[in-house]
Amino acid sequence: MIKLFNHWIRWRPLLQMLFDFSFIIVGIAIAMMWVYNGLPVNHHQVLLFAVLLAVAMLVINSWLGFYHRFNQRTPMDARARAVLSLYVAVPVAYGIYALLPLTGINREFMQLSAMSAVFGMLVTRITAAQSSATGILTRRIMVYGTGASALAVKRELNKSDPSAEIIGFFPAPNETHPAVPGDAILGTESSLTSTALAMRADEIVVALTERRGGAMPLRELLDCKLQGIRVLDLASHFEQTLGQIRLESLYVGWLIFGEGFRQGAWRTFVKRIFDIVCATLLLVLATPVMLFTAIAIVSENGCPVFYTQERVGLNGRLFKVIKFRSMRRDAEKDGKPVWASKDDNRVTRVGKIIRKLRIDELPQLFSVLKGDMSLVGPRPERPFFVDQLTREIPFYAVRHSVKPGVTGWAQVRYHYGATVEDSAEKLQYDLYYVKNHSLFLDILVLFETVGVVLTGKGAQ
Repeated sequence: MIKLFNHWIRWRPLLQMLFDFSFIIVGIAIAMMWVYNGLPVNHHQVLLFAVLLAVAMLVINSWLGFYHRFNQRTPMDARARAVLSLYVAVPVAYGIYALLPLTGINREFMQLSAMSAVFGMLVTRITAAQSSATGILTRRIMVYGTGASALAVKRELNKSDPSAEIIGFFPAPNETHPAVPGDAILGTESSLTSTALAMRADEIVVALTERRGGAMPLRELLDCKLQGIRVLDLASHFEQTLGQIRLESLYVGWLIFGEGFRQGAWRTFVKRIFDIVCATLLLVLATPVMLFTAIAIVSENGCPVFYTQERVGLNGRLFKVIKFRSMRRDAEKDGKPVWASKDDNRVTRVGKIIRKLRIDELPQLFSVLKGDMSLVGPRPERPFFVDQLTREIPFYAVRHSVKPGVTGWAQVRYHYGATVEDSAEKLQYDLYYVKNHSLFLDILVLFETVGVVLTGKGAQ
């Protein structure tokens, strides 16, 4: 794992992106130099074209989820995404080529070189998406603990991280009822430090269900760290591995004394400028879509086109959010707030389409310009639900320490939820965003939001 601009990124997708970037550049450059060897060729123009095409392909692949932290796609899904990427990449390559003032170069061969490079890169990407992690990038993890928390670490790593190998569980003295398989429990003949060194552990995750009664061998953990072995508590492990802060492993001291949760004036200023510029640009580009949507809503179900609701924003302040109306006018005729649900019969036909494509969220860009919202942040909830969730979910109010967003880390990482349990799951991603938010993470979320819209994931 590497921390880049406050966001934890795995080495594997980072190396995949670098490989894709270099593959296209080298492919086009070799092809051109091979054909035009000894002839006057403007190598700078070739390199510029290759770099622009490589950047475009990285953006397209990011939108389609090729570089997600977790890859649970089937081979058929990976191939379908690659075909879609080709359909987008071909006009991109031709468009870039047409716009660049390239002279003295065989245009037809340049096109063929670009298409060959893109095709070759996507073939390697399909193979890489379905392959297991290489031995060089495998992390050897020893878990300290054998209880329910240790079992949770095993389940999550097996499900989400092919580069992690659990080499065993070292039992704590006060855990008498292990939850992990017996054959995975390491012997206690040697000390924790000696066992970790003998097993060539790269990382130790402290996953204790109960920390009292001398269960934490602080001196030995320190010795492991001094020997170059990373030592993580449960909260930090899940933060880095899953991009979330798990509620069951969270405690107040970790929030207070840990890194992150910085809301400096400079960061706020940069985020505000970014919001204004991007929201203005998006509104200009989305104007035709918004006009067509308004006409479709009126044609099916009459006015009003928009609906407003009171939501909870920064520091608990109430504001009015505006969206395209996707439900019937009598959706809450008794006045009692109701969670939206899957296949909600209150949603109109037009509403189903604009919800799937997230068009109903576009009017919130005006709230961004006004300053009530940001482009990226935790989704704002209604006061009725906030009161309920604050009582039932610990640390729920922490999400109100930043502005709510049109899209967010939880929205691109978790499916649409309409229960208290779903809200608790999404809160774990919101806490990660609040702790680590930066302009870099905002841009990543916006890229992945486009991928969510293209695939319809999580729409309701």
